[in-house]
Amino acid sequence: MRLINLCFCLLFCLNTGDVSANPITATVGTDVTLKCKYDSKHYGRLPFCWGRGSIPNSGCGNEVIKSDGTTVLSRRSERYTLLGDLGMGEAFLTITQVQESDSGIYGCRIDIPGWFNDQKHEITLKVNPGKPFPIKVEMREVRERTVIVRWTPAFDGGSPVTSYTVDLKFKYASWDTAIRTEVSHASLTQVTLVDLCPAKTYNLRMFVVNSVGMSEASNILVFTTKEAAPEGPPNDIQLEAISSNIIKATWKPPKADLQNGVLRNYIISYKEYDHVAKVFLKAKQLSLTATGAEQSTFLTNLKPSTQYSVQVQAKTSAGLGPVSTARFCTTLEEVKATTAANTLLSSTTASTKQMQYTSLSDVHTTPTSAGIESTSTVMEQTSWSKHLLEQTSFMTAVVLGVPPDPPVIVLEEVKGKTFSLFWTPRFEGDSPITGFFLQYKDTNASWDKDRLVDFGPDWTTATILENTPSTYNIRMFAKNSHGMSNASNVLTVTIEETGQQKSSVIATMSTINDDSAIAGQNSGVHIAAIIVPVVVVLLVGAIIIGLLLQRIKQRKGSLNVWLKNGAIHYKGSDSLEEL
Repeated sequence: MRLINLCFCLLFCLNTGDVSANPITATVGTDVTLKCKYDSKHYGRLPFCWGRGSIPNSGCGNEVIKSDGTTVLSRRSERYTLLGDLGMGEAFLTITQVQESDSGIYGCRIDIPGWFNDQKHEITLKVNPGKPFPIKVEMREVRERTVIVRWTPAFDGGSPVTSYTVDLKFKYASWDTAIRTEVSHASLTQVTLVDLCPAKTYNLRMFVVNSVGMSEASNILVFTTKEAAPEGPPNDIQLEAISSNIIKATWKPPKADLQNGVLRNYIISYKEYDHVAKVFLKAKQLSLTATGAEQSTFLTNLKPSTQYSVQVQAKTSAGLGPVSTARFCTTLEEVKATTAANTLLSSTTASTKQMQYTSLSDVHTTPTSAGIESTSTVMEQTSWSKHLLEQTSFMTAVVLGVPPDPPVIVLEEVKGKTFSLFWTPRFEGDSPITGFFLQYKDTNASWDKDRLVDFGPDWTTATILENTPSTYNIRMFAKNSHGMSNASNVLTVTIEETGQQKSSVIATMSTINDDSAIAGQNSGVHIAAIIVPVVVVLLVGAIIIGLLLQRIKQRKGSLNVWLKNGAIHYKGSDSLEEL
């Protein structure tokens, strides 16, 4: 009996062969190799197989791959491969893209010739969830203050995705300065980022998060937002009365961070003050091409001794910015020439030339009835007259039409920091709808334009990411080439507190307002101090020459009179002593 038991024990030991359970740990999504080797130099190439679970008395249970020692005879899936050197006895099993379900015991059996001497080797594989794979981000639409990005979900690492993380920074800044935002809506594949600065270049990247950790960074998107109307007015407006009908206006561009793009033009609005009605009259406008530095222009054809209000606006390709604070200036009094001075500038006919400050007169040579020539140069404008010729024309009026009806908006879902909604367009007005504007605010705040998101005409749904926890009111407008609709119905959305922060860009818009206050007049004393002496000298000279001409005519003599180096010279048949 003892002999029989001993034989059975010996048979069991021979059948089990080399059995081990060396645990191997792998991460979901990676490749893992399970090693099993025999002495090919002694036995040559031998058949073998791999199976799942403990090794049975014969063959491989739940077989996953089988080989004759040279080629693969069968396999359960393409994920199971033999990457070892079969000629060297390396019966290595490689499993690609392992999953948690691949965890368990794997058995290798080498078919060695003879009874009960197969080589058997067992390995325990444990597959743990890993970090998600990085995603590829694509740009869908870029506007002045918003960008819409989308992505294709990647391998989640064996654990469900819980959120996405978005990093946004200016192009030349470091990623340490980036604004990081968490998107807790794990099923999203598209998001709209708001509160961007117009005409700025940004870098954007994303990360995927699951219970294990965060993926590597996605590809980096580089995009530039579109231009918007300037948010600030021109600065340092200065006015100077040049004459009785000309005012010079000088100004500087808006602050650089408020320009929102390349400045194209300046619009100068000026209004005359009616002293009788005590109101400013309808404004007139000039358009001037922007040069980027301090600029000036001349307002012409104004009324003498009249006060004017002047305001300046900057313009980009997207539209006009707010107007500057009104500045006031009064034109100089009109200076009238006397009869004697007009005589010097007149011809032998009865017509009289009147001095104008809006043109530059040439040198006049006027013959008299006695053959006398008097030459005088009348400078009716200083060097700034050339600049007046470069003034541009007034702006044209805009033809008005019927704007569209407001759309109807419906709230679809609120999750984390995102809310989804859709809208239905209505009557489009006198021209097709060109876009939609979504506006939202805190419930206790007034409607303004600091949170304004615009969409193209084909959009009817959107998901908005808002970092600031609060309760918001939401409404929408439709627009066409004739204007914007009235506001739609108002929705109320609550964004819960999550501890995240963000930076917002608040756009402050202004409109042109009539100023009823009358500012102090700019003094023109320094101009008058120059003009009055000149006029007096001209009048005295005219009187003297007139008397001389009269006496010569009475004596019927001949006399030539000319000007040289500021002095009067005479030459004639009569004695100069008598003159």
